Amino acid sequence: MEPPIPGGPRGEQEEQKVLVSEKSWRPCPRARRRLRGCLEGVKRLLFRVGEDWYFLFILGSLMATISFVMDILVFRLYKAHRWLYQELGDILVLKYLSWTMYPVALTAFSTGFSQSITPHSGGSGIPELKTILTGVVLEDYLAIQNFGAKVVGLTCTLVAGSTVFLGKVGPFVHLSAMAAAYLGKMRTSVTKDYENKFKQNEMLVAAQAVGVATVFGAPISGVLFSIEVMSSHFAVRDYWRGFFAATCGAFMFRLLAVFNSEQGKAGVICGVLGCAYLFCQRWLLAAVKDNRLTGKLLATDKPIYTALVVLLLASITFPPGLGQLMASRLSMKEYVTSLFDNRTWGTLVSNTSAFPPHRVEPGALWQEWCHPSATIFGTLAFFLLMKFWMLILATTLPLPAGYFMPIFVYGAAIGRLVGETVALLFPHGLHSEGVLRPIIPAGYALAGAAAFSGSVTHTISTALLVCEATSHLGHLLPVVLAVLVANAITQKNQPSFYDGTIIVKKLPYLPPIRSRHMASYRVVVEEFMERRVVALVKGGGFQEVLVALDASTDAEYPVVESAGSPILVGTVSRAQLVTFLQSHEHPQAPPGEKAHHLFEMLKLQRIFVTRSGELVGAVSRVELRRAIEELANPK
Repeated sequence: MEPPIPGGPRGEQEEQKVLVSEKSWRPCPRARRRLRGCLEGVKRLLFRVGEDWYFLFILGSLMATISFVMDILVFRLYKAHRWLYQELGDILVLKYLSWTMYPVALTAFSTGFSQSITPHSGGSGIPELKTILTGVVLEDYLAIQNFGAKVVGLTCTLVAGSTVFLGKVGPFVHLSAMAAAYLGKMRTSVTKDYENKFKQNEMLVAAQAVGVATVFGAPISGVLFSIEVMSSHFAVRDYWRGFFAATCGAFMFRLLAVFNSEQGKAGVICGVLGCAYLFCQRWLLAAVKDNRLTGKLLATDKPIYTALVVLLLASITFPPGLGQLMASRLSMKEYVTSLFDNRTWGTLVSNTSAFPPHRVEPGALWQEWCHPSATIFGTLAFFLLMKFWMLILATTLPLPAGYFMPIFVYGAAIGRLVGETVALLFPHGLHSEGVLRPIIPAGYALAGAAAFSGSVTHTISTALLVCEATSHLGHLLPVVLAVLVANAITQKNQPSFYDGTIIVKKLPYLPPIRSRHMASYRVVVEEFMERRVVALVKGGGFQEVLVALDASTDAEYPVVESAGSPILVGTVSRAQLVTFLQSHEHPQAPPGEKAHHLFEMLKLQRIFVTRSGELVGAVSRVELRRAIEELANPK
């Protein structure tokens, strides 16, 4: 009998038997095929509804869980610090060391750890996100390693408590954006779709709302805050994404909390103080960078700079010293609770001891503002005076930190001081429409918190935020009035906190154009555009493409009809030329007189200028920004 020929029919049958036997060793092949088919059917059914829903639900739930766990860790560690301070008795030296070294060690570790992983983890993150949402590519700020560094660093920063007087709203907005970017990459790998820049931008906008909602448990305010702060041109189609993701985050945050149950004058004052704060904060940021000593420390030894600044702040807030005049034993959350107390402190002081209790009592937080050598008004005024420059100094620290909560508390202290003063002047209340209405200082504190934080960030949604977060909806109208007055003052005189940081950091962000100022200038794009533009002919070949790539490093090239007729017919990106060496169809470039709106709305890097269809020049973000700055500051 002849052996089977490898290439013959019998040889093919033998090979098929071998292949079948090699694949059939896995158990239950029929059941596995059915299970795989069921999973594919479930996947098709889920994504028929729309993968955005599941993506946003996961994003909101994830950030709410992180926020909740972080709050628990911060509370436990802060409680441990307070216990250590109280157990040391009356040994003043040991109490001072425990009070100062604890936050110094934590903040130094926060700076060192986060900066060692990535230098982009420091600060709030909102200025960089505003820049990204205008179309500028800053990929390092959304890297996943930045997420872990910011979570650990922010936790250590918050444990330092009211000593450094920093919060978590800004970093959580940044963390939500990083989570959205990473989940977006996972989604494209699952759906096998191409990476869509517009889809990424929509999810980043929704992530901003999630960041605010998971901190305050206020989804409506989260969406409004993201619209006002993050996007100069907000697409209506992004509304539902922001609301859905923010609602999921806020619902999860409040659900976890349940499971773990353990006016006009104020607006004027907040507006004026907001202008002063914004000016001083921007000046100090620039001065710290320009100073030889601090600039060198920030360039080479950031943990040392952080440790020195926090040592100064901790020494000032030491409770047996000046800290007893600033209620320094309270945490950020206890500051908010005490300042929003519905009772009038002036009447409570006369019925109790002027000395604060030995331990911080949750039901008597207002007593932390009492001191035998000063009145309630004196401690509140001293708190405002000291925290004004201490908060500004804390914003220079290169560690993950938020700045919204501190200015929120500061504004609440302003309102509380105004409310207590009015209650002292009118102990029986004020007549309104013939009815005697009692003075409630907590209402003034709400108005002050919303007005000051709104004036510093140039937002109005803070009015809804404070009422939604505290459930005091009855104060909505006077709070809105205070916010509008404060915003009218600051927006006229100072850029917002985030825009000021962008200016100091010199980020590639287009400054806003005030239409009433532009009306007095007859400026057209032709005056500042780049006239020498490397263009490709529609019928150009291989050699013409190589010449164009060698002649410039532009990210995008215009395509014209012919060399003799430079009619713009489209654009082609450099990446496409390098990869495919062929042109593709693109929409016609829009008119040049709407350059600023095109850059803002379409997130463009460069636009081409035409006259009657003929290519005459190009405008990049650099030329447009320079032209705006020259208009704002004429020589």
